[in-house]
Amino acid sequence: MATLQVKGMDDDLYRGLAARAASDNRSISQQVVTIVRQFLARPARPAREATEEFLALCGSWADERSAAQIAGDIRRARRSDRRRRAGYRVLD
Repeated sequence: MATLQVKGMDDDLYRGLAARAASDNRSISQQVVTIVRQFLARPARPAREATEEFLALCGSWADERSAAQIAGDIRRARRSDRRRRAGYRVLD
């Protein structure tokens, strides 16, 4: 039987995997094998289909504001009194 070693896994991802394994009464190794099996059992979608699905979503966000107005709103929302009181300079 083959062995798989995964390096550089994010701690949050590992904790999530461990929690899912515990809730399914599996070891982490068993959970990984189950997830990989489930993924590989799904039929592969052609890249063209996935691309067309993605492109269909483009432009689906409706907003009355211009891009500059949206960016300005985001910048203003990031400015907090707490930062100003702490002496941080917020750039435009």
